[in-house]
Order: sequence, then C-alpha cells, then structure tokens
Amino acid sequence: MTYPTHITIATRESDLAIWQAEYIKSELLSFYPRLEVTILGMTTQGDKTLNKSLSKIGGKGLFIKELEVALQNKEADIAVHSLKDLPMHLSEEFMIAAIGKREDARDAFISNDFGALEMLPPGSIVGTSSLRRQSQLQRRFPELVIEPLRGNLQTRLRKLDKKQYHGIILAAAGLIRLKLKTRIRQYMSPENSIPAVGQGALAIEILKVRSDLVELLKPLHHQESAYCVLAERAMSRTLGGSCNVPLGAHAIIENKILKLQGFVATIDGKEMIKDRIEGSIEDAEKLGEKLAKQLLDQGADKILASLVI
Repeated sequence: MTYPTHITIATRESDLAIWQAEYIKSELLSFYPRLEVTILGMTTQGDKTLNKSLSKIGGKGLFIKELEVALQNKEADIAVHSLKDLPMHLSEEFMIAAIGKREDARDAFISNDFGALEMLPPGSIVGTSSLRRQSQLQRRFPELVIEPLRGNLQTRLRKLDKKQYHGIILAAAGLIRLKLKTRIRQYMSPENSIPAVGQGALAIEILKVRSDLVELLKPLHHQESAYCVLAERAMSRTLGGSCNVPLGAHAIIENKILKLQGFVATIDGKEMIKDRIEGSIEDAEKLGEKLAKQLLDQGADKILASLVI
C-alpha cells in the first residue's frame, strides 16, 4: 500500500474545531514525520444559522455538509468532526475511518455566580440548546428557566459573561481541550445528565473509496473509545435519534465489559425512560440495539411518537 505524501484536513473554523484538526495533524505527523498536512477551515450552514435551534433547522448534519462536499471535490482528504455532530446515518459514499481517544464525556455547569446547579435560586436562567440537556435539567430542577443558547464555545461563554444567563451547560471535553477547564464549576455525573451520543470523541471521516487513507489512519484509532461510541450510536440509530429527540447514551468499559446506559424523554422531562445493559465489548453495537429495544418495550415508542418539534 502506497500512502499519500500530502493530506488536507477539512474542518469547521471554530476555535475548538481548529484545535481538533491541529490535534489530528500532530498525531499524523508523530506517525508519519515526512507527511505534509494542510488544514482547510470551512464555515458550515450550522455555523451560519445561530438564531434558531438545531432541531428546527435540520439537525447536526448541518455541521458536516460542506466538509463532505470538500471530500467529494477532492479539496480535502479527511474531515475531522466532533463525533456527536455526525448524523446516525452517513451517506453511502462516506465512512468513519478512525475514532480518536475520548476526552471526558460529561456535561459541565459553568457560572460566574454559582458553584453548582443545586445552588441556583428558582427562576434562574440556564442556557442550552440541547433538548437532551433540557429534558434532564427540567426533570431535576423544574423551577429553573431553560433558554436557548447557540454559537461556538467562546460565543456561549461571552453570553454568560454578559449576564444573559445565570449558568450554562457545555460539554466538558471542549473546555478541557481549549484549556478553559477553570471555567467549569461542576462536572455533572453521567447518572444525572446522561451525555450526548459520542460526546468527547473525535471522528475522522473519509470517502469509502480511499482505502489508502484507511490504512494511514489506523494508528490514530482508539479501539476502546470506538466500542463505547459505537454502542451509543447503535442505540440512538435504532431509536431514530436526532436533534429532535431528547435522548442520551453513555458507555464505559470495565474489565473488558461494556456498560451502557441510555434514556429517552419528553422535552419537559416529565416522562423519562432510562435503562442500562452490559456485555462483551465485541458485542458493542448489538448491546446498543438491545438497549434501544428495552427502552421501546418500556414505552419509549410512545414518547418518540409524541415528539412533534
């Protein structure tokens, strides 16, 4: 197999996305010091439309379309994504060639005035545009007011600093990667705030026909992280998960046993079905599908049918 001598990485232009692309570039160069690597920053439709929630403008796929077009047009060889931004079903011509080692998958509470969610007075405004976070927050803290929060990580922090919110919820991984860990006031346990499917993991997407890249990218693939996120994605895919559905899943591996928990809820959190499953890591996707069926058997189908966004 002859490897390419030059790789172009397509990425969104946010600071976090650029960090992710630079990280993959450094990983590639650590294995292939003579490889030339270029980063192609792009603005996606999801980045341009900030005045509406993702569930109302087409979902997370809006963050990847332009990058996929760059792959199709041979303007880029690979696209680097936050895995949670990838739809559960990719177009036939694309594939995930590698999944990087996962960062902390938890949600994080950020506030300039309060050290924990439990300290917020009734009526406090919490910012998030995630239906998953909203449903779990409103179930635990019905006295809080949940307001939409869009934009890249720095934009969201600026809105908090301008006192538009008493607190906001973000993925811990992005804050850690951008050396903003000190902004985190509280890590939310996966039991209280089940993370988004794939949260904290990076995905490298390529065209299926690029077998040369599959081999090139193998050293960047972290198998344990892959088992976890494949189980989570299988659960979501079986349930028809999208930005319109408040659901989450989180998998960990202990002693070669994969332990997966997941939930489906109404947006207000009043109805919520949670369950968990465990089994062999080699059965990751089957476990995800089985957990989805357990949730459906307990009434998740009725919740899903009721969700008209």
